[in-house]
Amino acid sequence: MSLIQQLVKKGVLEKEKATSLEFEIKESGKKEEEVILEKGITSEESLFNLKSENLKIPLKEVAAQDISLETLELIPEETAKHYQMIPLKKKENLLEVGMIYPEDLKTQEALKFLARRERFSFRVFLITPTTFNNLLKQYRTLRREVGQALEELETELKTEKIRLPRTAAEFERLAEEAPITKIVAVVLRHAVESKASDIHIEPTRKKLRVRFRLLGFLHSSILLPLRIHPAVVARVKILSNLKIDETRIPQDGRFSTKIDNKDIDFRVSTFPTTLGEKAAIRVLDPSMGMKEFGELGLEGRNYETTNRATKKPYGLILTCGPTGCGKTTTLYAFLTRLNKEEKNIVTLEDPVEYFIEGVNQSQIRPEIGYDFPIGLRHVLRQDPDIIMVGEIRDEETASLVIHAALTGHLVLSTLHTSNALGAIPRLIDLGIQPYLISPTLNCIVSQRLVRRLCDDCKKKVRPKKEIKDLILKEVENLPPQVKKTVKVPKPLMIWEAQGCKKCNNEGFSGRVALFEVLEMSDNLEDIILEMPTVEKIAGEAKLQGMVNMKQDGILKVLSGTTTIEEILRTTEE
Repeated sequence: MSLIQQLVKKGVLEKEKATSLEFEIKESGKKEEEVILEKGITSEESLFNLKSENLKIPLKEVAAQDISLETLELIPEETAKHYQMIPLKKKENLLEVGMIYPEDLKTQEALKFLARRERFSFRVFLITPTTFNNLLKQYRTLRREVGQALEELETELKTEKIRLPRTAAEFERLAEEAPITKIVAVVLRHAVESKASDIHIEPTRKKLRVRFRLLGFLHSSILLPLRIHPAVVARVKILSNLKIDETRIPQDGRFSTKIDNKDIDFRVSTFPTTLGEKAAIRVLDPSMGMKEFGELGLEGRNYETTNRATKKPYGLILTCGPTGCGKTTTLYAFLTRLNKEEKNIVTLEDPVEYFIEGVNQSQIRPEIGYDFPIGLRHVLRQDPDIIMVGEIRDEETASLVIHAALTGHLVLSTLHTSNALGAIPRLIDLGIQPYLISPTLNCIVSQRLVRRLCDDCKKKVRPKKEIKDLILKEVENLPPQVKKTVKVPKPLMIWEAQGCKKCNNEGFSGRVALFEVLEMSDNLEDIILEMPTVEKIAGEAKLQGMVNMKQDGILKVLSGTTTIEEILRTTEE
């Protein structure tokens, strides 16, 4: 009995629909399973459990990291793709093989041929298309692909097709050779596929080290021979249109390329060190970096306050925090929300990280005299409704930003301060008169990033006494209006990271921001005009009902978004 007929028997599919599906399968030449899944008639798991019962072959789930390269080599990649079968595990002479279509006669013959040639016996398991595609990626591990390119390089050096260079021009030639080009391309692709935010290519005393930054932490990904260091850096420079023969001073550039059918931008910075040039590459993947307003992690009062501020026709919205805390991502989410046909939005950025359709984005270039102050003067002549200035770095930029907000524009910008309370004193340090801050400032958003728990494997636990006391103390100190909405479970339970195949055994999946939002109020205006000390601003923040960053973190711990360790790591001064 076919799968379609069984689905009819189980009441999942109507007879009329089944007839049209059977006709479509016959006409298209597609497999029965493909059509059922394309139409969304049932889930992949349910369909393959049914198929497993039919064929009396067990369905197996396998994590990609559980398969060794030695096992994979028993079935070549092209054969695996063609017959949709893959080796899972080898114990002594028995090979476990996963198949999507074990009933297919050609697939059975291909496996028998390989078994005779490689002299192994086998046991077949059923696997889903999703499992197969995840396992197929293991053929393309970073070490394996780079290793193959290095072997090519060694062969070409031995046969003297190419030789190790001595001059800048020779390095440029080597950087364009296939093996070096392939090594750099593989590193870039693996960074994108592993969702890294940055790539660090750095010389050590013995090796060239490549590290990826994943969820805020650097991980060593691969070590390469030190002698290819100049050629690898030269290749990155060629892609970014940087000067290859200039190794004494830092250089900045960017380039774009298509990876897995996605347009990815890479921002490059080279830096001279005592051991040679280091290259740091920021991976700008729009599908990872661009977030909707509701996805940022703004909740409760924080959400309401920022929402109110973005709806005002003019004024200044500041985002604060250290480098790499997600300030630009937050501003982009605000811009995406504000981006409407009737609004003229102009940005000044250094650099433009992501391109937003319908927004006029401009990259400043200080080396040719086009800096934030000059750019801002010209932006004001562009009849803007909304202006985004990448960063307030100096007195002149601060003054122009305040002027733009005073003259009827909504201005978004960033400021380097450790929290929301320090932003007003910082503006005064930059030469802004207190009487100009009160009428312009809408709100200050300060933030930090923490790792988000994987929803598939996170585990509920009872916290230790000191952690429980800390959480209850922070909840007790919450503003009264927020405290009313918080329900602390009894007994108190929190979540901890575990690790599964969906999160690569990390226990975390993506990052979320902790926020504190300070709003302009009549009281705050008076404080700014008198003497705006951090203590007085903190008092007003408390009266406003501001949730500080640590408290926002505790609320995210109670909701199972992150762990208490992440909050303490990020918010403890």
